[in-house]
Amino acid sequence: MIIGRIIAVLIGYCFGMVLMGYLIGKSKHIDLTKVGSGNVGSTNTMRNLGVTAGLITLLWDCFKCVVACFFVWLTYHRFVDSVYIYMVYAGLGTVLGHDFPCYMHFKGGKGVASTLGFIIALFPMGLPIPACVFIALVALTRYVSLGSIIGCLSFAIEMLVGAHYGLLDAKYTSSEQIEVLVICCFVAALAIVLHHANIKRLLNGNENKFSFHPETRA
Repeated sequence: MIIGRIIAVLIGYCFGMVLMGYLIGKSKHIDLTKVGSGNVGSTNTMRNLGVTAGLITLLWDCFKCVVACFFVWLTYHRFVDSVYIYMVYAGLGTVLGHDFPCYMHFKGGKGVASTLGFIIALFPMGLPIPACVFIALVALTRYVSLGSIIGCLSFAIEMLVGAHYGLLDAKYTSSEQIEVLVICCFVAALAIVLHHANIKRLLNGNENKFSFHPETRA
């Protein structure tokens, strides 16, 4: 049911386009795309608008994927035999909406928080490993970008290993599992690719370290 998958992606995309950090910044007459890293995600929001704004942004960027998937479940579960694959497509749409919102010339966030929401909504049992990897690396290095990159990579590897051992069999058919793995690897790879500038700074040794204190603005 290709049309059903496309509609699920579009539903997710609409939820994903709601960028809380950008909206909070606008309410305070601050354009996050023009301060700090220029990113509208929770890290740049926290650095420039404070901890509260950053946490609100983080929570929404995570749970908008949960909301999108639940909306698709409500819409689809009475009409299809396996609703879970459509929820995966909704999760994909949410990440795409967050990363490439049409009203911002397709320049949004880097998708880490929305990827976290993707995992929470669709593969909660897979959350501990990437979460622990992220927390450990940020605690040790204070590089949020490094924790995000390796955390996303660990999620993709975890999904491939889990599928090999049959952990997806309960919800997805064999053909659906291929779709799921492609989408999961794509979402993880997309987050890594969107960190290309951070990767360059990490290699050059001038990447910004995490701090709870807002940056001072002139």
